[in-house]
Amino acid sequence: MHALRPIQFKPLNLGRWLVWTAFAFLLLAAPKIFTSGSALSILSQMGTVMIFALSYNMLLGQSGMLSFGHAVYSGLGAFFAIHAINYAGNGVLPIPLSLIPLVGGCAGLIFGVLFGYVTTKRSGTTFAMISLGIVELVFACSLMFPGFFGGEGGVAANRVIGKPLFGISYGPQIEVYYLIAFWLFISTIGMFAIAHTPLGRIANAVRDNPERVEFIGYNTRRVRYIMLILSAFFAGISGGLTAINFEIVSAENVSVLRSGGVLLFTFIGGIGFFFGPMLGAIVGLLLTVLLSEFTNAWQLYLGVFFIFIVMYAPGGLASLIMMTVRVIAHKKFKRIFPALLVVSIASLVAFSGAVMLIEMMYHLTLESANGSITKLMGYVVDTAEPTPWIMASLLFLFGVIAVYFTRQPFFAVWGDVNAEIEHAMKGAH
Repeated sequence: MHALRPIQFKPLNLGRWLVWTAFAFLLLAAPKIFTSGSALSILSQMGTVMIFALSYNMLLGQSGMLSFGHAVYSGLGAFFAIHAINYAGNGVLPIPLSLIPLVGGCAGLIFGVLFGYVTTKRSGTTFAMISLGIVELVFACSLMFPGFFGGEGGVAANRVIGKPLFGISYGPQIEVYYLIAFWLFISTIGMFAIAHTPLGRIANAVRDNPERVEFIGYNTRRVRYIMLILSAFFAGISGGLTAINFEIVSAENVSVLRSGGVLLFTFIGGIGFFFGPMLGAIVGLLLTVLLSEFTNAWQLYLGVFFIFIVMYAPGGLASLIMMTVRVIAHKKFKRIFPALLVVSIASLVAFSGAVMLIEMMYHLTLESANGSITKLMGYVVDTAEPTPWIMASLLFLFGVIAVYFTRQPFFAVWGDVNAEIEHAMKGAH
């Protein structure tokens, strides 16, 4: 067996060029596949959240800084961007809409310089607590200074400013999507490049062993400070694009709720891989937007999903994908597939029973005024009758028991296969 090696043709890394080309093609082709207005809106939101999550991972994944206040930089960037849109629309500020995200980025950078000077004086839990205090402080200020923050109603704007350039007015959602896609591509390249600079490598070292980094002569506080400033810049770009997309910015944009959301998405995707936060942004946003359309319990499902990711896949979805790809590349997936299929079916049975119980409980507690009849998985169910409760309970219990007895064989064969791959990779070197 041989280890996976990058596709290279000196002096070019062909594998990397293929990945970036595929990423650009995917951004260009996505609106051709998902053509509805709601799909374009979701794609646009995904683009802004992906930049936001990548910028957050510069702190958490690359530098080891757990922040509860990253929304400060994207939110303040959004406020400055939406004021810039209004000034440009009134003829006060001669700037095209396509460059408005830079206004948000510069605002994020400036506040990164200010707040980062305070927060990066400490690391670990202290840094996390200070960042939480900062976001609460800014959120309180958003209600205290309505002249800038717009009070509870926020600040609105019209993104259609000036004369159309080459027929582009940014009125239609498809034009806004391609603007977001452009900035997503540029920002992703920028953050990927930073991760592979000496600064990015030292930030990784600060994350893993700050004492040793200090011993070899680097100032760990300065490294964290610079990384926070750069992260705040890209978060501000995300905020500027959010202002363009929604044409309104409110206090919610600088809330701890928004900070918690990006933390959740980044963990779901995986902080150990560069593309992990992007994957987490896609999955997290789909769960948030789509589930909220179908069920009132969407937050419960999202929370349970996050718990399972932390417990059974601490490396996030990206780690599961990469480990599966590695197993397939070493031609060992056939050994895993039978056990994987059995535990997946058992998990699906348990999940179906849990969903039935949760949805019936929510219907009784929140929609009891509309009667006891509800539609569940395409079937009409009377929650006042004991039969559906008994069926759902039995389904859930049977699934849980089946998972209990099938997970051990799966974990055993999964561990054996990965141990063999690790041994083969060490032997190849």
